[in-house]
This record gives sequence, C-alpha cells and structure tokens, in this order.
Amino acid sequence: MTSLEKLSSWHSDWKSQKVVVYGVGISGFSVADTLNELGSQLLVVADQIDAQHKDLLEVLGIQYLEGAAENEAIAAIRDFNPDFAVVSPGIKPTNFLVRWFAGNSIEIIGDIELAWRVRDKVKPAEWVFITGTNGKTTTTQLVESMLITSGKKALACGNIGTPVLDAVRDPQGWDFLVIEISSFQLHYLNRLAPRVSALLNIAEDHIDWHGSFEEYAAAKGKVFEGTTGAIIYNGEDGKTAELARNADVASEDVLAAAFTRAMPADLQVGFIEEFLIDRAFYGYRAAELPELASLEDIEQIGVVTPHLLANVSAAAAIARACDVDAASIKAAIQAFKLDKHRIEFIEEFAGVKWFDDSKATNAHAADASLKSFESVVWLVGGLLKGVEISPLIKQNSSRLRAAVVIGKERTEIIEALGNWAPQCQVIEISDHENDTVMSRAVLAASEVAQPGDVVLLAPAAASMDQFKDYADRGNQFSRAVKEIANAK
Repeated sequence: MTSLEKLSSWHSDWKSQKVVVYGVGISGFSVADTLNELGSQLLVVADQIDAQHKDLLEVLGIQYLEGAAENEAIAAIRDFNPDFAVVSPGIKPTNFLVRWFAGNSIEIIGDIELAWRVRDKVKPAEWVFITGTNGKTTTTQLVESMLITSGKKALACGNIGTPVLDAVRDPQGWDFLVIEISSFQLHYLNRLAPRVSALLNIAEDHIDWHGSFEEYAAAKGKVFEGTTGAIIYNGEDGKTAELARNADVASEDVLAAAFTRAMPADLQVGFIEEFLIDRAFYGYRAAELPELASLEDIEQIGVVTPHLLANVSAAAAIARACDVDAASIKAAIQAFKLDKHRIEFIEEFAGVKWFDDSKATNAHAADASLKSFESVVWLVGGLLKGVEISPLIKQNSSRLRAAVVIGKERTEIIEALGNWAPQCQVIEISDHENDTVMSRAVLAASEVAQPGDVVLLAPAAASMDQFKDYADRGNQFSRAVKEIANAK
C-alpha cells in the first residue's frame, strides 16, 4: 500500500508521514498549516516566502528552505526522505523539483486533493467543482448564492477566496463547498468524487504553463472524473461536450446536462424568449417547465452581456443539480452583484462610457467583452501567456475604432492590429515609468474617444508585468478615469 492510499481521513495516521510542501502562497501555507495540525513532519520549500508567512512558519516551528539552488534543494529533500509532496498550483510540471519527485517515485498531490482526504474533520460537505477558461468566479459565486438562498450552508472557495483546506477545517461545517478549480490545480489532481462538476468553456490560455492546448484541455477535462451526481457542460462549446462524452464518471446514473444561451433542447438549461428555462432537471417531458429567471432579473446583476447570460445559465444548471428550487434561483439572481473589474461601469462623460474588465486576462474573455459593444477604444496588452492574439482582433475588427496598447508584449498586438484591423488607430504606451502607464493610457484613450464610443479595459493578457495583479490594474484604470472626469 502506498503512502497516500492509507490517508483517506482526518483521523488517518498523518503523524507517521514526512511531507515536502513545495510553494508557500495562500494555498501552500494552508497545506503546511493543515499538515502541521495533523502532526506530520514537514519540510517547506519555496523560491520566496513573504514576511508574514515566514513569521507564521517560525511560530509553528515548521522547517523551511527558501531560495535554495537546485542542487541544494534536491540534497535537502533527499536527506529529508519524504513520503509524498504537496505542490502549489502555480508550479509548472516542468519544474526541476516536480521532475525530481516523479523520477524518485515520490507521489505528488495538490491542496485540493489533500482537502478531500481530510474533509471529514467536521462533517463531509457535498463538493461542487467549477472550471473553465472564463466565467469561473462569477458562476461559482452565483451557485453559492443560490444554495444559500435555498437554506443551505454553502461556501465558495478554492481558487477564489478561502482555500479549501481552511473550509474543511471550519468548525461550523458546510452542506456544500462550491470550488472554483483552475487548470493548474486539476493537473495535480487525482480522482475524487464531487457531487457535481462543471466545465464552462475552453479556449487557449496558459499554454506557456501546460505546454500545448491539448494538455490544457486535458487538464480541464479532469474536472468530470469520479463525479457522482451530474456533470454540466457548455452546449455551445464542442470541446466541453466532447470532454463530457468521454468523462470517466462514477456510474451510468450520472446525468450529463448542458447550459446554453439559446433555446434549450432536452437535458439543457437555456433561454426561451426572455426566460431562463430548465429542461434538464425538472424532467424534459413536463407539461409546463418552470421559469428560473427572466432577463429583467438578470439585468439587476449588471450589463447583460452574452458572457453573463452563459454564466447565469451555467450557475442555474449547477444549482438545479444540487436540488435548488426555482424560486431560490430567481431570488439569488435578483440580489447578485458582479465582483469589481468584470465589465464594471466606471464613468460616463463627454458622451463616452468607460468600462473596467481588467479580469479579461485572456483572449476568450476579452472577446466576450468586446462583443458587448459596437464602437470601442480598447485598452489592451500585458503578458499574453503564449496565446496568439490575431484571431481575437480579426473577429472584432469592425468594433475597434482605436486601440491603446500597454504591456511588455506590445509588438505582437501592434502587428496583429495592423494586419487585421487596419482602420483602427493604434497608440502605443511605452513601458518606461511603469507607475504612470495606466494614467498615460487613459489620457490617450480620452483624447481619441468620440461621443457614442465605449472605452474598454479588456487587456486579453495577464497583468504582472506592470501591475501587482488584475485588480491593481483595474483600480489604477478607475482612478485615472475618475481624475479625468472630475477635471472636465
């Protein structure tokens, strides 16, 4: 029996285990904290540990190794002789230690799987997995809201907010954990048994991490493995449907249902005229299908974009798979508000509307954002993560009146704009004096925007080249816009 096979409960013999925890961000620290509570002997290894986590590790008496060279790190781990390793999700599979673990038959898991193994500390909750290239956070939060409205104790966690290990250790316990799970986390995940799993969409993203689109899609498809109740896929996305058809679920009784923005077929949730209708979980032969919500309800959330309609339809399908009633779904939608930086309206002045969609960190998300408007001055650029941007520009060429290009990887964007949107005025913002990049970009956009235009921050790229994260990028955009508006 391997080390992990006998570790299936909070009450298993964790004290006998020697574990390497590789990476100490939010999830990595939750791993170290949990295993320390369980009594395992730990060696924490990280390229860099922030001051707060370092202090906590020292208070807990956990041994750590920071910033070691490859040979030094390998020697220390070899001397430690671990039973298994828990690897943080941001660490690539090509990393030297990940390769060394594999080459030395040391099993690797991630924080999600560790949480599954110890989920019975208080009471085991039902687990819901949600993944996709875009829309994960909004859909996860919507499902949480729908479950809570129906009277369930539910928490959105995982790649959003609370680490799953903190959730399973919460003394109050939960009925449902609604877990946003990334492709990185799925890569390091072995077979679990969630009640419901959902794959919202797949488009090119994180190719630099996974190595190819095929590997990225395969990681996303792992979300369905072992599901016991229902798998939810996108009825308008052939790749998600293919992965659903090939899913290795718990049994033949697991229902496969789709969400769509169009009229729903059998075993689908979708829209008939202005109403969201369930033809999957109420029985598609029912004489009268209940209305889950209306477009008027969805308008309470924010700008009604195609992307939002898809997210609402997906969330409703997932909630119905968890037996949430129609009235609770409707009430949750009416009360829900989008997080900041998701096609967030900022200001309107001089006949121009300004929107912050800094969360559009890839081409797929930016495409949904651009398609929401007719005449756009586009703030674009950052780190492209190995994804080709030309198709995005080609598909939206007619909408682009001007583009303000920021970020380290500007050349590819500028060339693609020249090739596929020659009518689009291009303004390049140099990356010297990074602290002024956004203010200079917003000023440039204000000078070219005309009445009736939308100025849209939808960068189609990651932010870490010039900003702390996408939220910092969006906050800087909002501040700069408001400064110009107040000066008018």
